[in-house]
Amino acid sequence: MSDLINIDDQNQLVKSLYQKGHPLSVIKPFERDIYLFSTYIAGTTHVTGIMDLEPTLQVGEPLNFYREPDNPYDKEAIVIKNQYEVKLGYIPRKDNVVFSRLMDAGKLLFGKIKSKERKGNYLSISIDIYLHE
Repeated sequence: MSDLINIDDQNQLVKSLYQKGHPLSVIKPFERDIYLFSTYIAGTTHVTGIMDLEPTLQVGEPLNFYREPDNPYDKEAIVIKNQYEVKLGYIPRKDNVVFSRLMDAGKLLFGKIKSKERKGNYLSISIDIYLHE
C-alpha cells in the first residue's frame, strides 16, 4: 500500500492496480451514522390509535423523517414515521429549523426510539436524531 501514496493521478492508480494483479472493485465512500441530538416526538396526542400502536414501538427502533414544507402550521415541519410508514408525530418546532435545512440540502436524517412512557392518555416518546453520511 505504501507504493500507492506517491501516485497523484487517478488513472495512474488504476493502471498500477491492474499491473500488480489486484482485483478492482468499486470503491465505496465511507458511510457512518452521526448522532446529532436528542428530543421527543411532538403531536402524539393527535395521532389516532397511538395508544394501540404503543406496544409495537420498541426502544432502538428506526424512525423515518420526511419534510412537510406545505404544513400550514410550520414551514420547517418534519414528520416522523415508524418503519411501517405509520405517522407518529413531528420533530418539535423548537428543534426542527436546522434539521429541516439539512434535509432540504439533501442530507439523510433519521431517528431511533430512545424511550417511551405512557402518561395517562398521553404517550411520551424520546428519540435520538442521526445524520447518515
